Amino acid sequence: MGFELPYGFARDHGVLVAALGAEHAEVLVREDARPQALAEVRRSVGLPLRLQRVPRALFDARLAETYGGAGGSAAEVVADVGQEVDLDRLMTELPAVEDLLDTQDDAPIIRLINALLTQAVRDGASDVHIEPYERESVVRLRRDGVLRDIARPRRGLHAAMASRIKIMAQLDIAEKRLPQDGRITLRLAGRAVDVRVSTVPTTHGERLVLRLLDKQAGQIGLDGLGMAPATGAAFTELLGQPHGILLVTGPTGSGKTTTLYAALQSLDAARLNIVTVEDPVEFDLPGVGQIAVNPRIELDFARALRAILRQDPDVIMIGEIRDLETAQIAIQASLTGHLVLATLHTNDSAAALTRLVDMGIEPFLLASTLRGVLAQRLVRKLCPDCRQPAASVQGWEAAQCGHCGHSGYRGRAGIYELLVVDEAMRRLIHDGADEDRLRAQARAAGMRSLHEDGLRHVASGLTSAAELQRVIRA
Repeated sequence: MGFELPYGFARDHGVLVAALGAEHAEVLVREDARPQALAEVRRSVGLPLRLQRVPRALFDARLAETYGGAGGSAAEVVADVGQEVDLDRLMTELPAVEDLLDTQDDAPIIRLINALLTQAVRDGASDVHIEPYERESVVRLRRDGVLRDIARPRRGLHAAMASRIKIMAQLDIAEKRLPQDGRITLRLAGRAVDVRVSTVPTTHGERLVLRLLDKQAGQIGLDGLGMAPATGAAFTELLGQPHGILLVTGPTGSGKTTTLYAALQSLDAARLNIVTVEDPVEFDLPGVGQIAVNPRIELDFARALRAILRQDPDVIMIGEIRDLETAQIAIQASLTGHLVLATLHTNDSAAALTRLVDMGIEPFLLASTLRGVLAQRLVRKLCPDCRQPAASVQGWEAAQCGHCGHSGYRGRAGIYELLVVDEAMRRLIHDGADEDRLRAQARAAGMRSLHEDGLRHVASGLTSAAELQRVIRA
């Protein structure tokens, strides 16, 4: 574009320089903008203005698009930060900023942390890792499930970086010996982002991991999950059951919570009483009662579930079944006429059945309550701007370009394996069949494995055979 007004000025006055030409500047003007602001814009750009009045919604969208990628990379800011950081000033003078793009502060650590968070949001990262070592610190972003280095600040900056983040998360900056957990709510160009902060002490200082939850990214419907038509239809049918348990399984970061949220959004919240117990509540769901567990006050999954059962629920979502007590309450809830949705950490759908039995659930209870198990993974999607035909196998493979950060991939898609508990499967569960027999029965009934489901993405060119193998092996 060539020129940008300060973000705060553009937002508050409703003016945005959309394009800068040799003879004039194209300026978007919000419908409620004041004429006085245009004189300041004309003075700043030094050119005649060509105005286009737009509704507030369109202006806000263009504002977020223009400034959402603003700012240099964190690595560039690291290189600019001076050798001396005044820790005393850091402790007393760091202001709270509602929107990262609003800050005009020149304090180097503020600029560094703001640049780091801005780049993380702009790149679509799910996590930020700040790790201290003997000679330097390493900052890494997890994007599309893979970590990569983005900056290596000098070792002396690490304590100041940790203190700044702890101040933002309202943690105890004096306590460096114990793990701490906190939360930052921030905005980037008007876009709400929730940041969960975890610190742990290591031999070289505090290690920080920041998990980013983009509020705008959490509203995905069932159609947006990318299930195969047969899998999607069967899953939707299971959601229509009046009672029973429906499990979603997979490792951490495989999209289980997103799937459950999509399932809940497909239900009629106006007709049903839907309540969730989560750790933490990641996205707000309209019409759904959401409870966050809090170990500090002994509000765990089991205690919250017992309270929920006295709230006349129709549908209960459990963020994760971690222990026997939670599993038993889920079984009891399903037996008393509730539909229970929950996640479980297992490698595939058949393993979820034996996992619950290993926890201590009686096979006859599991057989009578379980309706289905959906296992899932996320595969990286090939960058459409640089993918190329594969030389050794049929399909496409990754290359590198600037659009994908030279990784060859951009975004992720789900692969799914749905085990439906029919009469034959119910008898096997009741009789205590082993995992191999359960899996064989599910395959005989038409279940496609994760690998088989992933092959449709390979065939369509959405991902590569190498990426599918990487995910299935993991």
